[in-house]
Amino acid sequence: MTERAAGELFVRIDARTREPLQAQIYASIRRAILAGLVAPGTRLPSSRSLAADLGISRTTTVLALDQLTAEGYLTTRRGSGTFVTRELPDDRLRTPAIHRAVASRHPPLSRRGAALAATPRTALKIEGPPRAFRLGTPALELFPIQLWTRLANRRLKLLTLPQLDYGHGGGLPALREAIAEHVRRARGTACVADQVVVVSGAQHGLELICRVLLDPGDVAWIEEPGYPGARAALVAAGADIKCIPVDAQGLRVEAGARRQGTPRLVYVKPSHQFPLGVPMTLARRLALLTWARDAGAWIIEDDYDSEFRYGTRPIPCLHGLNDDGRVIYVGSFSKTLFPALRLGFLIIPLDLHDAVIAARRAGDIHPSVPDQAILAEFMAEGHFERHLRRMRSEYQSRLEALATAAARHCRGALEIRPVFTGLHAVGDLADVDDALVFDEAMARGVEAMPLSRYYFDRRGPAARGLVLGFAAIRPDLFDAGMRELAAAIEAAGRSMRSR
Repeated sequence: MTERAAGELFVRIDARTREPLQAQIYASIRRAILAGLVAPGTRLPSSRSLAADLGISRTTTVLALDQLTAEGYLTTRRGSGTFVTRELPDDRLRTPAIHRAVASRHPPLSRRGAALAATPRTALKIEGPPRAFRLGTPALELFPIQLWTRLANRRLKLLTLPQLDYGHGGGLPALREAIAEHVRRARGTACVADQVVVVSGAQHGLELICRVLLDPGDVAWIEEPGYPGARAALVAAGADIKCIPVDAQGLRVEAGARRQGTPRLVYVKPSHQFPLGVPMTLARRLALLTWARDAGAWIIEDDYDSEFRYGTRPIPCLHGLNDDGRVIYVGSFSKTLFPALRLGFLIIPLDLHDAVIAARRAGDIHPSVPDQAILAEFMAEGHFERHLRRMRSEYQSRLEALATAAARHCRGALEIRPVFTGLHAVGDLADVDDALVFDEAMARGVEAMPLSRYYFDRRGPAARGLVLGFAAIRPDLFDAGMRELAAAIEAAGRSMRSR
């Protein structure tokens, strides 16, 4: 560590860190100014003198002083030198600590803000690497990161000045073409690239389309149990949310029509319902489409992880059965590739295109263009399809490992339901409170989400089950994870019996 004093100005530089010297000098001078060690109006040593004291290049000190001047901490006077400015830019940020104690005097949250703050998270996680049985995370260790990096480097080298400007609000044309081609081939629906809108993940797509289609107070249906992220998007839009029950055949359309009136919008996950995992039968799909047409309602189809199927034929998406353009398809790359990519897409009717693009200008405008370009190339060169094929096989192995471990360690205390699609399973508990099991499992380093958490209407029947992800960890780790989960179930049972 080297420390030099220049009048009252203490500058510390440490050659052992990776932080550039310029940044260290900048931080030291700024800290001294804000701490009051150097009063406003004080003349600073020259860049030459400061460089000599520290034994470094004058260029380095010049750059640090120039940055402080540009940010308003210093001012220069021709022929006189450099001085600490008399009105610091951080003055407004230096709030007395007492202000923290009176935060309750702030105006309260809006009703909508309070409802959003109370919306439960989709899954709770333990800090660190993936644990058994983490929900919503794919097998990140199997993603072809070296290939992705090579494509990224190539795209960055080919970057042009126009590509640094704002892009098309609907997304990069090459990516929209690739998505349209994939959905036509893999999901059995007809669409063109102009119907595709690239968004910053499926959640952003849900919020965007709800903002466009709903007025505050409009009725919207959501599955019960269902996805908290969809509920949050509907709350943000000010919708009057009605929970429609789901059974083994999917959304009970007739129950909704009989009890909940006519909605403006219906949100469903027909290919792989979350959290129950059931697919909506063809009869229910056709009934929903017929009812929505007669009622004049929109349908949002969230097709989040149906790319992964085990021993079953692909189920065509609801969008492919619709012939009047009332189904809006939401897709995501978070499960097929990796969540940090934050790219998803909407397939919308052409007559909504201009309204959706105009509405998104109030938000993110468009996702990162370089990231879109990398993904477009990844898809165009066939890497996406190859990755999906590889992961289907891998996830089937992990699903089998989950079922085997449950049978070995839980001995009937946890019965895994059949899984044909997706990246999670539901396990039924025998007379044990699933919230207690969740707490006991978390204490043992295991993530097992309680099924009851996904029931929005607390007046409904109690659920006793766990929602278990099987994609995030290797098959050889399932045995140890299930052993801990079995211990958590046993501990929760003892706790209930002792009450």
